[in-house]
Amino acid sequence: MPPLVIGHRGAPGYLPEHTRSSYELALASGVDAVEPDVVPTKDGVLVIRHENEISGTTDVADRSEFAARRRTKELEGKSVTGWFTEDFTWAELATLRCRERLPQIRTSSAAHDGQEPMLRLPDLLALLRAADRPVGLVLEVKHAAYFAAIGLDVVPMIERDLAASGWDAEAPLIVESFEPTVLARLQARGFPAAYVQLIEADGAPADLVAADGASAATYREMLTPRGLDGLVDHVDGISLDKRIILAPHKLGRITGPAPVVAEAHARGLRVFTWTCRPENRFLSRPFRVGSDAARFGDYAAEWAILRDAALDGVFVDHPDLGVAFFR
Repeated sequence: MPPLVIGHRGAPGYLPEHTRSSYELALASGVDAVEPDVVPTKDGVLVIRHENEISGTTDVADRSEFAARRRTKELEGKSVTGWFTEDFTWAELATLRCRERLPQIRTSSAAHDGQEPMLRLPDLLALLRAADRPVGLVLEVKHAAYFAAIGLDVVPMIERDLAASGWDAEAPLIVESFEPTVLARLQARGFPAAYVQLIEADGAPADLVAADGASAATYREMLTPRGLDGLVDHVDGISLDKRIILAPHKLGRITGPAPVVAEAHARGLRVFTWTCRPENRFLSRPFRVGSDAARFGDYAAEWAILRDAALDGVFVDHPDLGVAFFR
């Protein structure tokens, strides 16, 4: 059975991520689901942005009326300077316009800068509801522990928006996060969804680090036999940085998917991967062609290894390529 093909932030290989046109293109390309990231405003509106710092994906830095909102904050152990959604109302953010996050790699997408406003989660839900076929939602919850600490609990916001949308139970609903705490809280409240733990190649979940410090469970520990056993009782699946699946074997060669996929499947866990992108910059070194970071490399060879892993879902930036390849 082919994996779910999930439009990662819409179709950001072609149009600025998280815009209406990007999601519309993903739907037209035939994806099974789309994946928005959500972060809150200071008045409790969930907006669709990859990060709460928005200077790279909107024109906020060029807006003189918001110059004084520039801040430096500690976010999950890192110092970040810019403009943050939690310092704006939705009415203020609605005046901004979106931009391509990777303009030197995706120049054709950058040609659409300044054309579209940001979306709220209900805006995307309405778009999916109006589609001519069921399209799933893979909702990524970002920085939940950070937001809770400043009085912006995203859990009731998510429940509110999904309930108000009249979400169609025929379409898949998956909630994913790097933070296990927010997944557990939503589950405890009976929120009806499949739950997926996002897993980086290195590091540890920010919420666990905040709670447990240096003793926090790492992502690598989650992927040990004992770690996978522990996840079985808490989530329905895992979503892996593709570097974990494409881990090189002897002499740096990538000859097949890492065994962790089969080990997770043996425990009944679904397995997803992120993110399938064709440009050299994002491909594993053996599959790059030439030195131009924006050029498409031998992505089919890399993706073939992921296909051979019998994954349950793949996140793609170019939905047309993903649908054509994985189906």
